[in-house]
Amino acid sequence: MDKEEKKVTMHIGQQGPAIEFPILQASHGADSIDISALYKTSGYFSYDPGFVSTSSCESNITFTDGKKGLLQYRGYPIEQLAERSNFSETAYLLYFGELPDRQQQSDFDQALSRHRTMDASVLRALQNVFPQDAHPMAMLMAAMSYLAARYHKEKDVYSAAYREKAMYRIVGKMASLSAWALCHRNQQAMAEADAQLSYSEYFLRMAFPQKASIKPSFIRAMDLILLLHADHEQNASTSTVRFSGSTETSPYAAVAAGIASLWGPAHGGANEAVVKMLGEIVSSGKPVEHYIELAKDKSAHFRLMGFGHRVYKNYDPRARIIRKTCYQLLSELEPENPNHPLLKAAMELESIALQDDYFIKRNLYPNVDFYSGIILSVINLPADMFTVIFSLARSIGWLSHWNEMMSNGQTRIYRPRQLHKGYKRRDYIAADER
Repeated sequence: MDKEEKKVTMHIGQQGPAIEFPILQASHGADSIDISALYKTSGYFSYDPGFVSTSSCESNITFTDGKKGLLQYRGYPIEQLAERSNFSETAYLLYFGELPDRQQQSDFDQALSRHRTMDASVLRALQNVFPQDAHPMAMLMAAMSYLAARYHKEKDVYSAAYREKAMYRIVGKMASLSAWALCHRNQQAMAEADAQLSYSEYFLRMAFPQKASIKPSFIRAMDLILLLHADHEQNASTSTVRFSGSTETSPYAAVAAGIASLWGPAHGGANEAVVKMLGEIVSSGKPVEHYIELAKDKSAHFRLMGFGHRVYKNYDPRARIIRKTCYQLLSELEPENPNHPLLKAAMELESIALQDDYFIKRNLYPNVDFYSGIILSVINLPADMFTVIFSLARSIGWLSHWNEMMSNGQTRIYRPRQLHKGYKRRDYIAADER
């Protein structure tokens, strides 16, 4: 990418100087104006709350186009990967940049399986510390902090071999730790599962030790959810991992920070909020139209969860894929299954909203969270585990971005600037003189 290939001239202020800034050409999507020298050349900062117009880094991993409803991993459309790939192969693609051959995939799966187990003494210690009703995301963060403490002596973030080993260790152990969090919540001993099972089946068998069999449709649905959530460009938690990693902290600490960021209901907790909203709608006995009108009333303080997206101003491509799986999964259930009313309410909401001018003008389409929570409910995962599943999926995306950042040889510590609106200078006055 040649910084000198294109330039743009900007006038700073009405009487200010004209300054040339390089244009960095993207392989796909919008080009970026390199304003890294803005303050040095003009004395001004740029102001962009929430980084809505700022490229914080250069990346080759994931591309989204919100207007077109496009999502690609390493150039591959998410629709093709969802139909023809699986989570493990997609994880390899995200981290290494290319699809694996059979031997590479086998070696990758074996490396993950070797690192799946956690020391029983560590799990016992965590079990003694956390009460049964502790939120599983807090337990997941604590477990990741333990790994940071356990492996701190071998840290060498600029070594590709170290980074790869850390990736195997974190992604592998996330399956066991996530299953343990559910077992602890249910006061059950975690099952022993065959390490050679697929990543998704291994997690489900560990998480549900009382079930003699796990439905194949559950395994396929879980694998699809993991694949669709594996990465999503520079979202809040991925950016948090990059921020943390820029200080040269360990990958375990950076991932723990990512888990903390993902925990927020505006990010990873959105599908939990969708299921809660659908449950309230069903239990209220009021028609869905009532809640549509509430969503349009600013004074009502009711938000229609699972609609709209910071990036997508079109139908979230992941939602189209997962919607079909949701319907297929629910078609297998008994008519009295409690998830049927949730789906019925969801379908009514979607049908009405997609024909309502209020939602159409605001580009408020269903996103991936709108259906993923129902699928996880059908699999019998409690709502407070939904964000854990998101973390399980996103760990490979986080580590792919961390690896990319640490391998480019140009890592700089992240240090955003601010628009200060406080006092200028004030002189201190002693308490008895105030």
